[in-house]
Order: sequence, then structure tokens, then C-alpha cells
Amino acid sequence: MEAGEVLAMVENELERTAAFRTQLRRFLRTTAAVTARFGLTPERYDLLLMIRTCSRDGDGVPLTELCERLQLRQTAVTELVKRAVAAGLVERRKSAHDGRVRLLRLTPDGEQRLHGALVALREDRLALAEAFLDLDERFRDAHR
Repeated sequence: MEAGEVLAMVENELERTAAFRTQLRRFLRTTAAVTARFGLTPERYDLLLMIRTCSRDGDGVPLTELCERLQLRQTAVTELVKRAVAAGLVERRKSAHDGRVRLLRLTPDGEQRLHGALVALREDRLALAEAFLDLDERFRDAHR
């Protein structure tokens, strides 16, 4: 491969990466604005989303699983949960299988706010997914 071709590949990759980062920043900014309309922070939105998807059976999810899904330390998740409980979005209950374990699940208010934000962010998720696909497609084309 000639130097000019390598330089063109690098420029193309820089442009794709910049476009993707712009879309990502737009997504994060929009998420913050939309979640605020539903009385949530982006972090609390993520927490509600993970609790809801981890507890499909409705029984609840242990804190340790949330730490893994959110990729946060237990102290950070504990604080998020504590604030969400105080806000009436999440409730703690004993596990039916092990009384020592506390499970977390959304309250009806938590469900409602999560659903509202989820629907309001649908177009932004699609745009971000498209940006991922575009970045991946162009990256593959450039390295063939």
C-alpha cells in the first residue's frame, strides 16, 4: 500500500470517528434532556432500565447483578438505589428463595417514568445505532 493510500485511510477513519463521536455526544445530550422531562437523571434512567430488564419475571434483581450490568462499583450502585428508593421509583423486597437477599424492582411510578423516557428516546437510539453501523461498515471497507 502506498503512502497516499495509507494517509487517505487515516483521514477517512478520523472523519468517521469524529462523526460517530458527534452522534454519541448528541445522544447523551438528548438523553439528559429527555430523562429530565420525566424527573430522572441519565444515571437513574440506566438504573431503572437495568432493574426492569434484569427482573423479567417481576421478582426483582439483586444489587450485585446491577453492579455488573451498570459496570459500576457496589458503593455507587448502592447510592443510586438508595436515592431511587427515596424518590419512590424502586422498591426493595426479600427474596422468596433466600430471606437474606434483597431484590430490587420498579414501582409503578418507576415503570411509568422509564416507559415515557424509553419511548421519547426511540428515534435517538435508532440514530445512534445507525451511526454504529456506519462506523463499522466504513471501518471494514477501509481495511479490506
